[in-house]
Amino acid sequence: MQYDHILIRYGEMSLKGKNKKYFVSKLFSNVQSKLKDYPHVKITKNHDRMYILLNGEQPEPIIELCKEIFGIQSMSLAIKVDNTEEAIKEAALYALTNPTNVQTFKISTKRVYKDFPIRSQEMNRILGGHLLTNTEKYTVDVHHPDLEINVEIRREGTFITSEKIKGAGGLPVGTTGKSLLLLSGGIDSPVAGYLTMKRGVELEAIHFHSPPYTSERAKQKVLDLAKKLTRYGRTVRVHIVPFTNLQQTLFRQIPEEYGMTLMRRLMMRISEQVAEKEGILSLTTGESLGQVASQTMESMNTINEVTNYPILRPLVAMDKVDIIDISKRIDTYDISIRPYEDCCTVFVPSQPKTKPNRKKVNELEKRLDFGSEYEETLNNIETIEFKHDKAADEEEFADLF
Repeated sequence: MQYDHILIRYGEMSLKGKNKKYFVSKLFSNVQSKLKDYPHVKITKNHDRMYILLNGEQPEPIIELCKEIFGIQSMSLAIKVDNTEEAIKEAALYALTNPTNVQTFKISTKRVYKDFPIRSQEMNRILGGHLLTNTEKYTVDVHHPDLEINVEIRREGTFITSEKIKGAGGLPVGTTGKSLLLLSGGIDSPVAGYLTMKRGVELEAIHFHSPPYTSERAKQKVLDLAKKLTRYGRTVRVHIVPFTNLQQTLFRQIPEEYGMTLMRRLMMRISEQVAEKEGILSLTTGESLGQVASQTMESMNTINEVTNYPILRPLVAMDKVDIIDISKRIDTYDISIRPYEDCCTVFVPSQPKTKPNRKKVNELEKRLDFGSEYEETLNNIETIEFKHDKAADEEEFADLF
């Protein structure tokens, strides 16, 4: 006997009522896509569970992939047996005796299939007695057991599980629309993208590239971050904006201390136009309140004025140390700290305005004359699409040894 299934629990999306079917279908599609390199596995779903039949595949790499799928609250290795008392006893004994460092256990039976003749509490007593009779070192502890053996009796069979493995949580990517992430190359914006995807949002990204002030390596850093984010959402398209001419013109024509504010407003305008063209309904930034000059309340108020698109700021109330912790966990930190500067860093004024006034900024903006440069910039945006490549992940992992 061996574990032959992975049982997937839905978590938050179980509360979606009449819309739950849509969320389950999207999660099913995302799991299928993630496990496409395992053609022997078979994935099935019902209203409140999903099952991966392993068909001889090793469970560990599949579980690691499933940990990256939003919408999965938890997983467990499972044994599926026929709905007979003897088969369930045998599977429960296997679930108890295989883990190490276990001395106490508890049986929890859930009889979803009401035609099964033995009620849940009675089944708990039967299985508990069977395990105690056929082992020596174990005792029952119903309050704080080392191992809880869960028995789910369903019409199609009984599933026995023990250990719960934490999933990514959230909602399946693709269930709550699409957002355009302003991806700078720093630590914050990829974390913002990750957290936005956790709420079921599909991502595209926009990056403002300013050669020769920013190098090709700086651009490559951003593309590498976008590739990393495909681990959590199937595809990420990156729109590369050639920003040099607009930046140079802007900083020639306005006072230096207002440069950052007006540059961010310009970025928002361009981002909104790209979003509108691509059918995207919101923008996402890595802003954290008070972290830098462009992220004060006054700056956000002034910069926001130029767009009526919703701006998602998943990091707005987070400390930097917490953002760094997430970036390390999702494997973007080492890319983000590569020493290649982005356009915001290169052009940052020595003393930027931390409390810009909307009226003053609007007056300065009226002086700006970009000529044909604005339209030329929009016409020369480069779009690159990335899809998750499991083989590339494995090759990168192997390079560490």
